[in-house]
Amino acid sequence: MLIGVPKEIKTDEYRVAMIPVGVEELTRAGHRVLIQAGAGQGSGISDQQYADNGAEIVASAEEIWKRADLIVKVKEPLPNEWPMLRPGQIVFTYFHFAADEKLTRAVMQSGITAIAYETIRDARGQLPLLTPMSEVAGRMSIQEGAKYLEKPFEGRGILLGGVPGVLPAHVLILGGGVVGANAAKVAAGLGANVTILDVNLDRLRYLDDVMPRNVTTLFSDRHNIVDNLALADLVIGAVLIPGAKAPYLVRRDDLKRMKPGAVIIDVAIDQGGCVETSRPTTHSNPTYKVDEIIHYCVTNMPGAVGRTSTYALCNVTLPYVLQLAGKGLTKAVKDNLALRHGVNIHEGRITNQAVADTFGLPCDPLP
Repeated sequence: MLIGVPKEIKTDEYRVAMIPVGVEELTRAGHRVLIQAGAGQGSGISDQQYADNGAEIVASAEEIWKRADLIVKVKEPLPNEWPMLRPGQIVFTYFHFAADEKLTRAVMQSGITAIAYETIRDARGQLPLLTPMSEVAGRMSIQEGAKYLEKPFEGRGILLGGVPGVLPAHVLILGGGVVGANAAKVAAGLGANVTILDVNLDRLRYLDDVMPRNVTTLFSDRHNIVDNLALADLVIGAVLIPGAKAPYLVRRDDLKRMKPGAVIIDVAIDQGGCVETSRPTTHSNPTYKVDEIIHYCVTNMPGAVGRTSTYALCNVTLPYVLQLAGKGLTKAVKDNLALRHGVNIHEGRITNQAVADTFGLPCDPLP
């Protein structure tokens, strides 16, 4: 199969969808790999490293989209890439359809098969291709929150861990999944008082066992959310419903209960955000204020640490790329149920129920 890896064009996106060892594995298996010139630069990978492992370096993205049977990316195709999508092509990337109806309809009209990293689900019910980026985003959320709490960034002027004789910051984490757990580890390690809210009591019991003593777990209901928002210096939105739009747990009126200069890091913004006042931002212009509350809603947080994120992502995507390339779409999704879960749109039809429900469109699951 002919596999293409275009350069990512999303603002401040430094990841790339293939590392040199992936090229070597694919070419050894008899496939051809096209890499756009400069695609790995943001992750510290040169064109020569790709070429040394068997890749063909291609000057333009247009040529890759035109020639490749399987496109492997990191982020969803942007509007100026939509005209290059062609029927019968497989595109394997993060799509996050529920957050973007225009993208969903453009992909439906293109006739491609869209396989979304974020909905691949293994036999244990885990999301193996979302997990590493959730780990990165969770840890980054505390770094970014600590920075924007500083007074020069219009925050409250709070040090997360405090100092002897001065209280530490209160960190509220909405969601106890991979993002939330990683955020809690870092915040607790810095000495903050941390509260995690989740609706899954088994998950809360687990977190209560493994987290340090400055982490408290609470059941996520409306009253607990509101009460803890009033205490919070930093709020991390870490809610995930696979494939679906995130629910609003923090409403516009709730901001008035918060301390002026408090910070919200809405990691769920990829799926629409869990704060009603959230809107997508970029690393170049990451924050804005609503009712004196700092909002940070960057849609590709892990893109800022391209080297770490690229290798973490490619470690988990390569086995699926090898299966798609070696078996073709039909046999690959038949043999691997996890990969089948990843198919969100196929030849103009939505095949993922959560995406279909988000937009009130029919769902036509793969046979």
